[in-house]
Amino acid sequence: MDPQPPEASAGVVSVPHLPPGAHSGPEAQALNAGGDSGTMSQDAEVDLKEVELNELEPEKQPMNAAAGVAVAVPGGGEKNGLVKIKVAEDDAEAASKFTGLSKEELLKVASSPGWVRTRWALLVLFWVGWLGMLAGAVVIIVRAPRCRELPTQRWWHKGALYRVGSLQAFEAGQSGNLEGLKKHLDYLSTLKVKGLVLGPIHKNHRDDLAATNLEQIDPAFGTQEDFNSLLQSAKKKSIRIILDLTPNYRGQNSWFLPTEVNTVAIKVKEALEFWLKEGVDGFQVLDVGNLTDASSHLTEWHNITKSFSEDKLLIAGTQSSNLQQIVSLLDDTKDHLLLTSSYLSQPSDTVANARFLVTQFLNATDNRWCSWSLSQAGPMTTFIPAPLLRLYQLLFFTLPGTPVFSYGDEIGLQAAPGQPMEAPIMLWNESSLPGTTGLVTANMTVKGQSEDPASLLSMFRRLSDQRGKERSLLHGDFHVISSGSGFFSYVRHWDQNERFLVVLNFGNVGLPAQLRAYNLPASTSLPATAELLLSTQPDREEGISLELEKLNLNPHEGLLLRFPYVA
Repeated sequence: MDPQPPEASAGVVSVPHLPPGAHSGPEAQALNAGGDSGTMSQDAEVDLKEVELNELEPEKQPMNAAAGVAVAVPGGGEKNGLVKIKVAEDDAEAASKFTGLSKEELLKVASSPGWVRTRWALLVLFWVGWLGMLAGAVVIIVRAPRCRELPTQRWWHKGALYRVGSLQAFEAGQSGNLEGLKKHLDYLSTLKVKGLVLGPIHKNHRDDLAATNLEQIDPAFGTQEDFNSLLQSAKKKSIRIILDLTPNYRGQNSWFLPTEVNTVAIKVKEALEFWLKEGVDGFQVLDVGNLTDASSHLTEWHNITKSFSEDKLLIAGTQSSNLQQIVSLLDDTKDHLLLTSSYLSQPSDTVANARFLVTQFLNATDNRWCSWSLSQAGPMTTFIPAPLLRLYQLLFFTLPGTPVFSYGDEIGLQAAPGQPMEAPIMLWNESSLPGTTGLVTANMTVKGQSEDPASLLSMFRRLSDQRGKERSLLHGDFHVISSGSGFFSYVRHWDQNERFLVVLNFGNVGLPAQLRAYNLPASTSLPATAELLLSTQPDREEGISLELEKLNLNPHEGLLLRFPYVA
């Protein structure tokens, strides 16, 4: 009995499934031919346009036919079928697509009373808001505190000066000439000094004016070419050269005999003009107390330097510690020069004298720009004991004015036995003093102290760097603060910049600071706490906040604290 054909379903062509090999032989071909004609007659009613057999490769067919449904293809293989569904276009939906308002419709809507009122309300709101913001900005500008105008500052206002009076001593008995000094410029750069006070290095025969030539380098120190090379190398490192022109520096009287003063003055004048053309940045003359009519000569020499450039400096040095004499020189020359003296190295047993000397000097000179040093030449250790070196470094770097140091002050250099007090051998390393085994230790040398963050040299570098970048320390106002016995305390402040509080204990015992700010301006009143920036004693933790009412200092300790500006 022949099998019944499966029931036809819409959209599907049914083909009898024959086992493999069933289509071979003559009977199979006849049956196949008969079956084909029968099948085609049954499917005549099917709309072939709605059903399409997929002749793609099986792996490319997107959808397989239902299980058990296959289409016979020529050659005896089988392919799965694919149903394609025809979706009629919706003409009504396409016809209803939105195309926007026409120009006439937009104008009609825009002219309606509601939209007109809305536009006016938004316009008024915009202008009211804009005018309000403008008024607020004007009020802020008017009520904001005014910034103080910065004072005119020259290069010597911005850092310390470094004196090298003896090339042989500074270079520790090596070359002792200008070429050797040039090799130490990198070291001077680490100190962040602004000027090198050099010499005297001119040709001078002891007490022989005729054989003295202020325009010629002594051959023992080098040549003019060596000096020019030093000058250019220093400028590249932002170090200015101040040349010492003290005439008779090898003689008994620095200015020869009083009867020769006019001739000496002419030589100095000619030398100033010569060296200015060579590119020197300033000049120093010492022992002006021995110069007849010093004020008039200094004024004339200053005019020569300033007529060449306002950026040229003149320094005068005196051995006097008499304030009246010092003020007289300064008054006669106005703001024409810096003056170094022995004023601060007067013998004193208490800090009251040091505090008094500083405040008296500032008051007597009407707070004009000045210099701070212990003498016109020579190391600090010649005038103060070693325990006070750190205090004086902190003092000089934080007072208003230019600090002036001699070579070796940064390491606490002292003259060894047999050396001149004013020109000790610089200790670069432990071998700087041959034949003195055990006398020089590493912590006394530049090399040793450079490797120790707690050394005097490290503190010198920190203070020099701090002073050069803080406006309050550069040109800020100065106010002394009442403090305990043995203390010297003051505040430096400038406009809205960070404030600095300096507290110095010159006493031999530790004491509370007992700070009292009676005369400070309202904008610079002392806060309850301040941040410790630096201590002269390395064992104190830095960077912490200290309560000023409970502030205690160790013997010979100095603190540099800072606190912010408060409007």
